[in-house]
Amino acid sequence: MSLGRLLTGVSWYLREITGAADYERYCERHRIRHPNVPVPNRSAYERERARHREENPQSRCC
Repeated sequence: MSLGRLLTGVSWYLREITGAADYERYCERHRIRHPNVPVPNRSAYERERARHREENPQSRCC
């Protein structure tokens, strides 16, 4: 495995754990679905995400 592939894999892993990839996916969907509306910044996204989780709790048990 080359060093470049290793660094790419580590970068992907860190973005997935920190939630950066979630925000980027959200931005892509937002631009497609609402092209004339500015994309919320990351802190606004996180606040909305937390609000949604509190208002719509989901059981983690089977």
